[in-house]
Amino acid sequence: MTFQPPESFNIADHFLDARLREGLGEKIAIRSNDGELTYAGVQALANRFANVLQAHGAEPENRILIALPDIPEYVGALFGILKLGSVVVMVNPHLKAADIAWFYEYTRAKIVIVHHDSFDEFAAAANDVPSLKKLLVVGGAREGHPSFDSSARLVSDKFETVATHRDDAAIWLFSGGTTGKPKAVVQSHTSFANTTELYAKGAIGYRESDITLSVPKLYFGYATGSNLLFPFSVGATACLFPERCTPETLFEKIAKHKPTILINVPTMINHLVSHPAVKDQDFSSLRLATSAGEALPEELHHRWKNEFGVELLDGLGTAEMWHVFITNRPGAVKPGTIGQAVEGFDVRVCDDEGNDVPANEVGVLRVRGNSLAIGYWRNMEKTKAHFHGEWYVTGDMVRRDEDGWFTYCGRSDELLKVSGKWLSPGEVENCLLQHPAVKECAVVGKADENGLIKPRAYVVATEKREGLEGELQQFVKENLEPYKYPREVLLLDDLPRTHLGKVDRADLRKRP
Repeated sequence: MTFQPPESFNIADHFLDARLREGLGEKIAIRSNDGELTYAGVQALANRFANVLQAHGAEPENRILIALPDIPEYVGALFGILKLGSVVVMVNPHLKAADIAWFYEYTRAKIVIVHHDSFDEFAAAANDVPSLKKLLVVGGAREGHPSFDSSARLVSDKFETVATHRDDAAIWLFSGGTTGKPKAVVQSHTSFANTTELYAKGAIGYRESDITLSVPKLYFGYATGSNLLFPFSVGATACLFPERCTPETLFEKIAKHKPTILINVPTMINHLVSHPAVKDQDFSSLRLATSAGEALPEELHHRWKNEFGVELLDGLGTAEMWHVFITNRPGAVKPGTIGQAVEGFDVRVCDDEGNDVPANEVGVLRVRGNSLAIGYWRNMEKTKAHFHGEWYVTGDMVRRDEDGWFTYCGRSDELLKVSGKWLSPGEVENCLLQHPAVKECAVVGKADENGLIKPRAYVVATEKREGLEGELQQFVKENLEPYKYPREVLLLDDLPRTHLGKVDRADLRKRP
Protein backbone atom coordinates (compact mmCIF):
# COMPACT_ATOMS: atom_id res chain seq x y z
CA MET A 1 0.00 0.00 0.00
CA THR A 2 1.33 3.43 -1.01
CA PHE A 3 -0.19 6.78 -1.83
CA GLN A 4 0.19 7.70 -5.49
CA PRO A 5 -1.03 11.25 -6.16
CA PRO A 6 -2.00 12.53 -9.61
CA GLU A 7 0.83 13.83 -11.78
CA SER A 8 -0.22 17.44 -11.14
CA PHE A 9 -0.03 17.71 -7.35
CA ASN A 10 0.81 20.44 -4.84
CA ILE A 11 0.78 19.75 -1.10
CA ALA A 12 -0.48 23.27 -0.35
CA ASP A 13 -3.66 22.24 -2.10
CA HIS A 14 -3.62 18.76 -0.55
CA PHE A 15 -3.14 19.85 3.07
CA LEU A 16 -4.86 23.25 3.09
CA ASP A 17 -7.09 24.15 0.14
CA ALA A 18 -8.77 20.74 0.22
CA ARG A 19 -10.03 21.36 3.77
CA LEU A 20 -12.03 24.35 2.54
CA ARG A 21 -13.49 22.31 -0.32
CA GLU A 22 -14.59 19.81 2.35
CA GLY A 23 -16.47 22.53 4.21
CA LEU A 24 -13.98 22.93 7.07
CA GLY A 25 -13.17 26.58 6.42
CA GLU A 26 -14.51 27.72 9.80
CA LYS A 27 -12.87 24.89 11.76
CA ILE A 28 -10.05 26.05 14.07
CA ALA A 29 -6.74 25.13 12.41
CA ILE A 30 -4.28 26.90 14.73
CA ARG A 31 -4.23 27.95 18.36
CA SER A 32 -1.42 30.32 19.29
CA ASN A 33 -0.51 32.95 21.87
CA ASP A 34 -2.41 35.45 19.72
CA GLY A 35 -5.64 33.48 19.58
CA GLU A 36 -7.20 31.14 17.04
CA LEU A 37 -7.11 30.96 13.26
CA THR A 38 -9.51 29.00 11.08
CA TYR A 39 -8.60 27.01 8.00
CA ALA A 40 -10.08 29.83 5.91
CA GLY A 41 -7.87 32.26 7.83
CA VAL A 42 -4.76 30.16 7.21
CA GLN A 43 -5.58 30.00 3.51
CA ALA A 44 -6.00 33.78 3.31
CA LEU A 45 -2.68 34.27 5.14
CA ALA A 46 -0.92 31.81 2.83
CA ASN A 47 -2.38 33.53 -0.24
CA ARG A 48 -1.12 36.89 0.97
CA PHE A 49 2.36 35.42 1.49
CA ALA A 50 2.28 34.02 -2.05
CA ASN A 51 1.23 37.40 -3.48
CA VAL A 52 3.83 39.33 -1.47
CA LEU A 53 6.61 36.92 -2.42
CA GLN A 54 5.60 37.05 -6.07
CA ALA A 55 5.63 40.87 -5.95
CA HIS A 56 9.21 40.69 -4.67
CA GLY A 57 10.33 38.50 -7.55
CA ALA A 58 9.83 34.97 -6.21
CA GLU A 59 9.15 32.40 -8.91
CA PRO A 60 8.37 28.67 -9.07
CA GLU A 61 11.33 26.47 -8.11
CA ASN A 62 13.10 29.32 -6.26
CA ARG A 63 14.35 28.31 -2.83
CA ILE A 64 12.88 30.52 -0.10
CA LEU A 65 14.18 30.25 3.42
CA ILE A 66 11.89 30.40 6.48
CA ALA A 67 13.52 31.52 9.73
CA LEU A 68 10.51 32.15 11.95
CA PRO A 69 9.38 31.08 15.43
CA ASP A 70 6.31 28.89 15.80
CA ILE A 71 3.64 31.49 15.04
CA PRO A 72 0.76 31.47 12.52
CA GLU A 73 2.91 33.38 10.02
CA TYR A 74 5.22 30.35 9.85
CA VAL A 75 2.33 28.26 8.57
CA GLY A 76 1.21 31.00 6.20
CA ALA A 77 4.73 31.39 4.83
CA LEU A 78 5.21 27.65 4.33
CA PHE A 79 1.97 27.19 2.42
CA GLY A 80 2.43 30.48 0.58
CA ILE A 81 5.80 29.35 -0.74
CA LEU A 82 4.34 26.02 -1.82
CA LYS A 83 1.34 27.70 -3.46
CA LEU A 84 3.77 29.73 -5.52
CA GLY A 85 5.48 26.54 -6.71
CA SER A 86 8.65 27.54 -4.87
CA VAL A 87 10.69 25.38 -2.50
CA VAL A 88 10.59 25.70 1.30
CA VAL A 89 13.89 25.70 3.18
CA MET A 90 13.45 25.69 6.97
CA VAL A 91 16.15 26.73 9.45
CA ASN A 92 16.42 27.41 13.15
CA PRO A 93 15.55 31.10 13.69
CA HIS A 94 17.98 31.32 16.61
CA LEU A 95 21.14 30.59 14.64
CA LYS A 96 24.17 32.89 14.85
CA ALA A 97 25.45 34.88 11.89
CA ALA A 98 28.32 32.50 11.02
CA ASP A 99 25.97 29.51 10.75
CA ILE A 100 23.36 31.56 8.91
CA ALA A 101 25.92 32.61 6.32
CA TRP A 102 26.72 28.95 5.65
CA PHE A 103 23.03 28.20 5.04
CA TYR A 104 22.78 31.20 2.71
CA GLU A 105 25.73 30.04 0.63
CA TYR A 106 24.69 26.38 0.63
CA THR A 107 21.03 26.87 -0.27
CA ARG A 108 21.44 29.93 -2.53
CA ALA A 109 18.03 31.10 -1.35
CA LYS A 110 16.79 34.25 -3.07
CA ILE A 111 14.52 35.45 -0.26
CA VAL A 112 14.60 34.88 3.50
CA ILE A 113 11.48 35.30 5.63
CA VAL A 114 12.76 36.37 9.03
CA HIS A 115 11.18 37.62 12.24
CA HIS A 116 11.78 41.15 13.47
CA ASP A 117 13.26 39.84 16.74
CA SER A 118 15.99 37.76 15.05
CA PHE A 119 16.58 40.11 12.14
CA ASP A 120 20.02 41.41 13.21
CA GLU A 121 21.83 38.08 12.94
CA PHE A 122 20.25 37.26 9.57
CA ALA A 123 21.00 40.74 8.21
CA ALA A 124 24.62 40.54 9.36
CA ALA A 125 25.05 37.21 7.61
CA ALA A 126 23.60 38.59 4.36
CA ASN A 127 26.24 41.25 3.73
CA ASP A 128 28.59 39.10 1.68
CA VAL A 129 26.08 36.78 0.00
CA PRO A 130 25.31 38.09 -3.52
CA SER A 131 22.72 35.41 -4.29
CA LEU A 132 20.45 36.61 -1.47
CA LYS A 133 18.12 39.32 -2.79
CA LYS A 134 15.79 40.20 0.08
CA LEU A 135 14.97 39.73 3.73
CA LEU A 136 11.19 39.80 4.18
CA VAL A 137 10.50 40.87 7.77
CA VAL A 138 7.60 39.52 9.81
CA GLY A 139 6.40 41.12 13.05
CA GLY A 140 7.64 44.64 12.45
CA ALA A 141 9.61 46.87 10.08
CA ARG A 142 13.32 47.25 9.41
CA GLU A 143 14.71 50.09 7.37
CA GLY A 144 15.65 49.11 3.84
CA HIS A 145 13.84 45.76 3.95
CA PRO A 146 10.25 44.89 2.96
CA SER A 147 7.78 44.25 5.77
CA PHE A 148 5.30 41.45 5.31
CA ASP A 149 2.90 43.07 7.75
CA SER A 150 2.72 46.24 5.65
CA SER A 151 2.79 44.50 2.28
CA ALA A 152 0.06 42.01 3.24
CA ARG A 153 -2.45 44.84 3.61
CA LEU A 154 -1.87 45.84 -0.01
CA VAL A 155 -2.31 42.46 -1.69
CA SER A 156 -5.22 40.11 -2.29
CA ASP A 157 -6.06 37.19 -0.05
CA LYS A 158 -6.77 35.16 -3.19
CA PHE A 159 -4.15 33.16 -5.06
CA GLU A 160 -4.42 30.28 -7.47
CA THR A 161 -2.12 27.50 -6.30
CA VAL A 162 0.50 26.63 -8.93
CA ALA A 163 0.05 23.17 -10.45
CA THR A 164 3.39 21.62 -9.53
CA HIS A 165 4.45 18.10 -10.52
CA ARG A 166 4.20 15.44 -7.82
CA ASP A 167 7.95 14.81 -8.19
CA ASP A 168 8.94 18.49 -7.91
CA ALA A 169 10.99 19.51 -4.89
CA ALA A 170 8.67 20.83 -2.17
CA ILE A 171 10.68 21.16 1.05
CA TRP A 172 14.34 20.85 1.95
CA LEU A 173 14.94 19.05 5.24
CA PHE A 174 18.29 18.96 6.99
CA SER A 175 20.00 15.94 8.44
CA GLY A 176 21.01 16.16 12.09
CA GLY A 177 24.55 17.24 11.37
CA THR A 178 25.95 15.29 14.35
CA THR A 179 29.14 14.53 12.41
CA GLY A 180 29.66 17.81 10.54
CA LYS A 181 27.67 20.32 8.51
CA PRO A 182 24.06 19.28 7.92
CA LYS A 183 23.07 17.95 4.50
CA ALA A 184 19.98 19.21 2.71
CA VAL A 185 17.59 16.39 1.89
CA VAL A 186 15.49 17.36 -1.14
CA GLN A 187 11.98 15.99 -0.72
CA SER A 188 9.12 15.92 -3.23
CA HIS A 189 5.43 16.75 -2.87
CA THR A 190 4.63 13.03 -3.07
CA SER A 191 6.73 12.14 -0.02
CA PHE A 192 4.82 14.36 2.38
CA ALA A 193 1.44 13.06 1.28
CA ASN A 194 2.56 9.42 1.25
CA THR A 195 3.89 9.35 4.82
CA THR A 196 0.85 11.25 6.04
CA GLU A 197 -1.44 8.57 4.64
CA LEU A 198 0.63 5.62 5.85
CA TYR A 199 1.97 6.77 9.22
CA ALA A 200 -0.24 9.62 10.48
CA LYS A 201 -3.60 8.28 9.31
CA GLY A 202 -2.77 4.57 9.06
CA ALA A 203 -0.49 3.77 11.99
CA ILE A 204 -1.22 6.57 14.49
CA GLY A 205 -4.80 7.38 13.56
CA TYR A 206 -4.96 11.19 13.52
CA ARG A 207 -8.57 12.42 13.78
CA GLU A 208 -10.44 15.65 13.05
CA SER A 209 -11.12 15.99 16.79
CA ASP A 210 -7.40 15.92 17.69
CA ILE A 211 -5.50 18.86 19.16
CA THR A 212 -1.73 18.57 18.72
CA LEU A 213 1.08 20.15 20.71
CA SER A 214 4.77 19.77 19.95
CA VAL A 215 8.02 19.98 21.88
CA PRO A 216 10.23 20.31 18.75
CA LYS A 217 9.67 23.41 16.63
CA LEU A 218 8.26 23.47 13.12
CA TYR A 219 11.66 23.80 11.39
CA PHE A 220 12.38 20.23 12.55
CA GLY A 221 10.80 17.81 10.04
CA TYR A 222 9.43 15.65 12.84
CA ALA A 223 7.28 18.60 13.99
CA THR A 224 6.53 19.85 10.45
CA GLY A 225 4.68 16.59 10.04
CA SER A 226 3.31 15.80 13.46
CA ASN A 227 2.23 19.32 14.43
CA LEU A 228 1.26 20.78 11.05
CA LEU A 229 0.79 18.55 8.02
CA PHE A 230 -0.65 15.59 9.90
CA PRO A 231 -3.34 17.52 11.82
CA PHE A 232 -4.11 19.61 8.72
CA SER A 233 -4.62 16.44 6.67
CA VAL A 234 -7.67 15.53 8.77
CA GLY A 235 -8.92 18.99 9.72
CA ALA A 236 -7.58 18.83 13.29
CA THR A 237 -6.11 21.70 15.36
CA ALA A 238 -2.40 22.44 15.89
CA CYS A 239 -1.14 24.47 18.87
CA LEU A 240 1.85 26.74 18.31
CA PHE A 241 3.98 28.77 20.70
CA PRO A 242 7.20 30.70 19.96
CA GLU A 243 8.79 30.40 23.39
CA ARG A 244 11.63 28.03 24.13
CA CYS A 245 10.12 24.74 25.25
CA THR A 246 10.81 24.15 28.94
CA PRO A 247 8.95 21.77 31.24
CA GLU A 248 7.19 24.75 32.82
CA THR A 249 6.11 26.11 29.43
CA LEU A 250 4.88 22.68 28.37
CA PHE A 251 2.91 22.20 31.58
CA GLU A 252 1.28 25.59 30.98
CA LYS A 253 0.39 24.84 27.33
CA ILE A 254 -1.04 21.42 28.17
CA ALA A 255 -3.22 22.94 30.88
CA LYS A 256 -4.38 25.68 28.50
CA HIS A 257 -4.97 23.77 25.25
CA LYS A 258 -5.85 20.26 26.52
CA PRO A 259 -4.08 18.53 23.62
CA THR A 260 -4.92 14.97 22.64
CA ILE A 261 -1.54 14.26 20.96
CA LEU A 262 1.79 15.39 22.38
CA ILE A 263 4.79 15.29 20.03
CA ASN A 264 7.77 14.69 22.27
CA VAL A 265 11.49 13.87 22.30
CA PRO A 266 13.52 11.83 24.82
CA THR A 267 15.33 14.85 26.27
CA MET A 268 12.06 16.56 27.21
CA ILE A 269 10.55 13.29 28.40
CA ASN A 270 13.45 13.07 30.83
CA HIS A 271 12.93 16.68 31.98
CA LEU A 272 9.21 16.14 32.50
CA VAL A 273 9.40 12.94 34.55
CA SER A 274 12.22 14.44 36.66
CA HIS A 275 10.48 17.76 37.34
CA PRO A 276 9.67 18.59 40.99
CA ALA A 277 6.10 19.53 40.01
CA VAL A 278 5.42 16.39 37.99
CA LYS A 279 2.87 15.05 40.50
CA ASP A 280 0.76 18.20 40.13
CA GLN A 281 0.24 17.88 36.36
CA ASP A 282 -2.93 16.76 34.61
CA PHE A 283 -2.19 15.00 31.32
CA SER A 284 -5.60 13.35 31.12
CA SER A 285 -6.50 15.12 27.85
CA LEU A 286 -3.76 13.18 26.04
CA ARG A 287 -4.78 10.01 24.22
CA LEU A 288 -1.18 9.39 23.12
CA ALA A 289 2.30 10.87 22.87
CA THR A 290 4.99 10.18 20.30
CA SER A 291 8.76 10.10 20.65
CA ALA A 292 11.36 10.37 17.89
CA GLY A 293 14.46 12.31 16.93
CA GLU A 294 16.71 10.41 19.33
CA ALA A 295 16.80 6.97 20.91
CA LEU A 296 14.35 6.57 23.80
CA PRO A 297 15.89 4.57 26.64
CA GLU A 298 13.57 1.89 27.99
CA GLU A 299 14.00 3.27 31.50
CA LEU A 300 12.58 6.63 30.38
CA HIS A 301 9.65 4.89 28.69
CA HIS A 302 8.66 3.15 31.92
CA ARG A 303 9.08 6.32 34.00
CA TRP A 304 6.82 8.24 31.58
CA LYS A 305 4.09 5.59 31.69
CA ASN A 306 4.29 5.37 35.48
CA GLU A 307 4.02 9.14 35.93
CA PHE A 308 1.38 10.02 33.34
CA GLY A 309 -0.32 6.79 32.28
CA VAL A 310 -0.26 8.02 28.67
CA GLU A 311 0.65 5.66 25.84
CA LEU A 312 4.07 6.62 24.45
CA LEU A 313 4.74 5.62 20.85
CA ASP A 314 8.45 5.50 20.08
CA GLY A 315 9.43 5.36 16.43
CA LEU A 316 12.21 5.85 13.92
CA GLY A 317 12.25 8.00 10.84
CA THR A 318 14.69 9.89 8.65
CA ALA A 319 14.59 13.08 6.60
CA GLU A 320 15.59 10.95 3.61
CA MET A 321 12.39 8.92 3.95
CA TRP A 322 10.46 11.84 5.39
CA HIS A 323 9.32 11.08 8.88
CA VAL A 324 8.58 7.87 10.74
CA PHE A 325 8.42 4.46 9.02
CA ILE A 326 8.92 2.17 12.04
CA THR A 327 6.72 2.78 15.08
CA ASN A 328 4.87 1.48 18.08
CA ARG A 329 1.11 1.87 17.61
CA PRO A 330 -1.86 2.70 19.82
CA GLY A 331 -2.68 -0.49 21.67
CA ALA A 332 0.52 -2.18 20.46
CA VAL A 333 3.50 -0.85 22.40
CA LYS A 334 6.64 -2.75 23.35
CA PRO A 335 8.92 -0.60 25.56
CA GLY A 336 12.57 -0.72 24.57
CA THR A 337 11.71 -1.12 20.88
CA ILE A 338 10.97 1.36 18.10
CA GLY A 339 8.02 -0.78 17.05
CA GLN A 340 7.20 -2.44 13.75
CA ALA A 341 7.40 -1.28 10.13
CA VAL A 342 4.61 1.01 8.95
CA GLU A 343 2.51 -0.65 6.26
CA GLY A 344 3.64 0.62 2.87
CA PHE A 345 7.34 0.66 3.79
CA ASP A 346 9.66 -2.30 3.28
CA VAL A 347 12.41 -2.60 5.89
CA ARG A 348 15.45 -4.88 5.88
CA VAL A 349 18.29 -5.52 8.34
CA CYS A 350 21.49 -6.19 6.40
CA ASP A 351 25.21 -6.75 6.71
CA ASP A 352 27.72 -4.45 5.03
CA GLU A 353 27.29 -6.26 1.71
CA GLY A 354 23.51 -5.82 1.72
CA ASN A 355 22.64 -9.39 2.70
CA ASP A 356 19.81 -9.95 5.18
CA VAL A 357 20.96 -10.98 8.64
CA PRO A 358 19.06 -13.53 10.77
CA ALA A 359 16.47 -12.46 13.33
CA ASN A 360 17.91 -11.03 16.57
CA GLU A 361 21.22 -10.11 14.95
CA VAL A 362 22.33 -6.49 14.60
CA GLY A 363 22.58 -5.07 11.09
CA VAL A 364 22.27 -1.92 9.03
CA LEU A 365 18.74 -0.66 8.39
CA ARG A 366 17.54 -0.34 4.79
CA VAL A 367 14.13 0.99 3.82
CA ARG A 368 12.14 1.63 0.66
CA GLY A 369 8.80 3.29 0.01
CA ASN A 370 7.11 6.11 -1.82
CA SER A 371 8.60 8.78 0.49
CA LEU A 372 12.17 8.37 -0.77
CA ALA A 373 13.99 11.68 -1.19
CA ILE A 374 15.41 12.94 -4.47
CA GLY A 375 18.87 13.02 -2.87
CA TYR A 376 21.29 15.29 -1.02
CA TRP A 377 21.81 18.77 -2.37
CA ARG A 378 25.29 19.26 -3.85
CA ASN A 379 26.58 16.01 -2.38
CA MET A 380 26.59 13.26 -5.00
CA GLU A 381 29.12 11.22 -3.05
CA LYS A 382 26.80 10.85 -0.06
CA THR A 383 23.78 10.39 -2.33
CA LYS A 384 25.40 7.45 -4.11
CA ALA A 385 26.57 5.97 -0.80
CA HIS A 386 23.11 5.95 0.79
CA PHE A 387 20.56 5.84 -2.05
CA HIS A 388 20.68 2.41 -3.69
CA GLY A 389 17.93 2.37 -6.30
CA GLU A 390 14.63 2.08 -4.44
CA TRP A 391 16.41 1.52 -1.14
CA TYR A 392 17.80 4.02 1.34
CA VAL A 393 20.67 2.76 3.54
CA THR A 394 20.16 4.68 6.75
CA GLY A 395 23.34 3.98 8.72
CA ASP A 396 21.18 3.03 11.72
CA MET A 397 22.01 -0.23 13.43
CA VAL A 398 18.95 -2.23 14.48
CA ARG A 399 17.88 -5.69 15.53
CA ARG A 400 14.59 -7.31 14.46
CA ASP A 401 13.03 -10.21 16.33
CA GLU A 402 10.96 -13.06 14.87
CA ASP A 403 7.74 -11.04 15.26
CA GLY A 404 9.01 -7.98 13.41
CA TRP A 405 9.74 -5.74 16.41
CA PHE A 406 12.79 -3.54 15.93
CA THR A 407 15.28 -2.48 18.60
CA TYR A 408 17.50 0.52 17.91
CA CYS A 409 21.20 -0.12 18.56
CA GLY A 410 22.77 3.18 17.50
CA ARG A 411 24.37 4.65 14.42
CA SER A 412 26.91 2.57 12.52
CA ASP A 413 29.58 5.18 13.26
CA GLU A 414 28.67 5.20 16.98
CA LEU A 415 28.95 1.49 17.84
CA LEU A 416 32.13 0.76 19.77
CA LYS A 417 34.42 -2.26 19.53
CA VAL A 418 35.54 -2.75 23.13
CA SER A 419 37.67 -5.73 24.18
CA GLY A 420 36.84 -7.32 20.83
CA LYS A 421 33.08 -7.05 21.37
CA TRP A 422 30.49 -4.66 19.92
CA LEU A 423 29.00 -2.17 22.38
CA SER A 424 25.98 0.07 21.80
CA PRO A 425 26.39 3.39 23.65
CA GLY A 426 22.64 3.45 24.14
CA GLU A 427 22.81 0.38 26.36
CA VAL A 428 25.23 2.13 28.72
CA GLU A 429 23.19 5.34 28.61
CA ASN A 430 20.02 3.45 29.54
CA CYS A 431 21.85 1.88 32.47
CA LEU A 432 23.22 5.21 33.72
CA LEU A 433 19.76 6.80 33.55
CA GLN A 434 18.56 4.31 36.14
CA HIS A 435 20.90 5.89 38.68
CA PRO A 436 19.10 8.59 40.69
CA ALA A 437 22.00 11.06 40.31
CA VAL A 438 21.89 11.02 36.49
CA LYS A 439 19.69 13.61 34.78
CA GLU A 440 21.09 13.22 31.24
CA CYS A 441 23.99 11.37 29.72
CA ALA A 442 25.76 10.51 26.49
CA VAL A 443 28.36 7.82 25.85
CA VAL A 444 30.95 8.01 23.06
CA GLY A 445 34.11 6.15 22.15
CA LYS A 446 37.48 7.65 23.06
CA ALA A 447 40.93 6.24 22.34
CA ASP A 448 43.05 5.53 25.42
CA GLU A 449 46.83 5.98 25.70
CA ASN A 450 47.31 2.76 23.72
CA GLY A 451 44.99 3.83 20.92
CA LEU A 452 42.24 1.42 21.99
CA ILE A 453 38.64 2.66 21.87
CA LYS A 454 36.94 2.75 25.27
CA PRO A 455 33.56 4.15 26.35
CA ARG A 456 33.53 7.60 27.92
CA ALA A 457 30.37 8.91 29.61
CA TYR A 458 29.36 12.58 29.79
CA VAL A 459 26.81 13.07 32.56
CA VAL A 460 24.56 15.91 33.63
CA ALA A 461 23.97 15.11 37.29
CA THR A 462 21.06 16.02 39.53
CA GLU A 463 23.71 16.91 42.10
CA LYS A 464 27.49 16.98 41.91
CA ARG A 465 29.23 15.28 44.77
CA GLU A 466 32.69 13.91 45.47
CA GLY A 467 33.19 10.38 44.17
CA LEU A 468 30.12 10.39 41.90
CA GLU A 469 32.18 9.47 38.84
CA GLY A 470 33.48 6.29 40.44
CA GLU A 471 30.05 5.48 41.83
CA LEU A 472 28.55 5.63 38.34
CA GLN A 473 31.31 3.42 36.91
CA GLN A 474 30.65 0.84 39.59
CA PHE A 475 26.89 1.06 38.97
CA VAL A 476 27.38 0.12 35.31
CA LYS A 477 29.76 -2.72 36.23
CA GLU A 478 27.14 -4.17 38.55
CA ASN A 479 24.29 -3.94 36.05
CA LEU A 480 25.99 -4.72 32.71
CA GLU A 481 28.84 -6.91 31.55
CA PRO A 482 32.00 -5.42 33.09
CA TYR A 483 33.66 -4.54 29.74
CA LYS A 484 30.82 -2.07 29.06
CA TYR A 485 31.53 0.28 31.95
CA PRO A 486 32.73 3.80 30.99
CA ARG A 487 36.46 4.14 31.57
CA GLU A 488 35.89 7.83 32.21
CA VAL A 489 32.91 9.74 33.56
CA LEU A 490 32.93 13.50 32.99
CA LEU A 491 30.33 15.76 34.59
CA LEU A 492 28.88 18.60 32.50
CA ASP A 493 26.37 21.33 33.21
CA ASP A 494 24.67 20.65 29.85
CA LEU A 495 25.19 18.37 26.85
CA PRO A 496 26.10 20.08 23.55
CA ARG A 497 23.31 20.20 20.95
CA THR A 498 23.12 20.38 17.17
CA HIS A 499 20.96 22.89 15.28
CA LEU A 500 18.08 20.40 15.60
CA GLY A 501 18.50 20.04 19.34
CA LYS A 502 20.01 16.55 19.26
CA VAL A 503 23.03 15.63 21.37
CA ASP A 504 26.11 16.68 19.41
CA ARG A 505 28.16 13.50 19.66
CA ALA A 506 30.73 14.79 17.20
CA ASP A 507 31.50 17.59 19.64
CA LEU A 508 31.86 15.10 22.50
CA ARG A 509 34.15 12.83 20.50
CA LYS A 510 36.49 15.76 19.76
CA ARG A 511 36.97 16.65 23.41
CA PRO A 512 40.36 15.83 24.93
